[in-house]
Amino acid sequence: MKRTTLSLIAGATALAAVTGFASLTTPDGAAAPRAKAPTRLPVERAGLACPLPSTSELAETLYTSYTPLGGGGTDPAKGGSGGTGGSGTADKPAAATAQLRPAASTTTSGGATKGGKKPKAPATVTAPGKPVTAEANGPAAPALTGAATGTLAPGWTVQQTTVVPAGGARGLLGLSCGAPDTDFWFPAASTAKERQDYVHLTNPDDTAAVADIELYGPEGVLKSQFTEGIPVPARSTVPVLLSTLTGEAAQQSVTVHVTTRSGRVGAAIGSADEKLGSDWLAASADPASTAVLPGIPADATSVRLVAFVPGEDDADLKIQLVTQSGTIVPASARSLHVKSGMTAAIDLPDLTRGEVGSLMLSPSDPKKATPVVAALRVVRGKGDDTEVAFVPATGAISARATIADNRAKGTTLALTAVGAAAQVKVTASAGSGGGTPVTKTVTVKAGTTTALTDLVPAGLKGSYALTVEPVSGGKVYAARTLAVPLDGTPMFTVQTFVDDRGTVEVPSARQDLGVLD
Repeated sequence: MKRTTLSLIAGATALAAVTGFASLTTPDGAAAPRAKAPTRLPVERAGLACPLPSTSELAETLYTSYTPLGGGGTDPAKGGSGGTGGSGTADKPAAATAQLRPAASTTTSGGATKGGKKPKAPATVTAPGKPVTAEANGPAAPALTGAATGTLAPGWTVQQTTVVPAGGARGLLGLSCGAPDTDFWFPAASTAKERQDYVHLTNPDDTAAVADIELYGPEGVLKSQFTEGIPVPARSTVPVLLSTLTGEAAQQSVTVHVTTRSGRVGAAIGSADEKLGSDWLAASADPASTAVLPGIPADATSVRLVAFVPGEDDADLKIQLVTQSGTIVPASARSLHVKSGMTAAIDLPDLTRGEVGSLMLSPSDPKKATPVVAALRVVRGKGDDTEVAFVPATGAISARATIADNRAKGTTLALTAVGAAAQVKVTASAGSGGGTPVTKTVTVKAGTTTALTDLVPAGLKGSYALTVEPVSGGKVYAARTLAVPLDGTPMFTVQTFVDDRGTVEVPSARQDLGVLD
């Protein structure tokens, strides 16, 4: 998924313009030296959007806000690096900030929904390295938008975790609040009668956005209504029930494509299955010929793979399971044919067999590589005691990625190296209520998945964040499973690690400032 940061683009463009101007104004008329290669600098502003957590009266939501150490800049207590939107001067830099504020909730027709009491102020980070938490329970918990600036911007993340102990939305719902963008793919959605899938569109900006939603079933495009030109007012969120967008027969597996024709939004799908449970479905990685879906729990009782081809060519995919002991071809399915513009789904029973694993999709014929998007629906438990979670395809971690709200018990980190062996540095931060951070260097063998369950800060109080940074070797993909059993139900949620893009390439301007004759 593309990450749009307008202030960074504008800054880079301005520097490029300065560089070009300098090359034409040397004192002696000679050609100016070429600009130095771009350097990587910490971002100065990062934005996030968190959807409406739940409409259940029983919902208990915890927000965890965190910025990892090592983002660069100065001590925020002494003034930040002057992030975009700051009010500092050359003599006194603006203080770094990382704040969230409630977004107005509206229906697709633009009317405000009924709200409860005014929500509490959400979590606010004051310094890198320590998570900050805030609770917001019941249906009054709002959608949130916000931004971090200065030294708190690089790597800023917010985790939204909701427990609904009973009712139609029963489950543990986890989501890493997403950066606003203009294009999202969601395989593994559904319009089935037993499912209530809402796509939440959250606009963090001061101007209105306009979004379009396309639905694709097993036979192609689903005839839809009210899906074009959906207005999303400034600093507002709009939930849209997918089953109301089409008059066609209910579909178990649907791919949803969200785009904006103006502005940008945060997007996520909240899914509630009356039999299996509920969770958030995050967007898949951008279409690619190889897809990795990491972190399938060892005790998964049901796994469904859903894939979609956005382009004009069909895709023939090889299915492989990357386990703790090596890469194998599952006995339940060796390959999957995905027709262009159509959603394909396949059930993979008895997939993990007691080992944490990751699924890898690759072209059956390397000469016919076709970009796809994909996601998994994963179920734990049996009978009435079941819970569901979703695992979207994710990209490799290029520099650093973080998931907040990890607990002393019930946290599993899955690291997968699908090509060459790799070394990564994993840091468990200080706890939100106290504790000492710990760091461990982990070697992941080629073609294997490594599961960590014991990396916990010393003297932990509260929850903590996990940060993964590649050190050497091949590509690494990661996911975090949080399990919180409740009354015999194995409630859980899975979040994939997405590179935080805490740095950006900035052109180096070089010019001669000598006085012209």
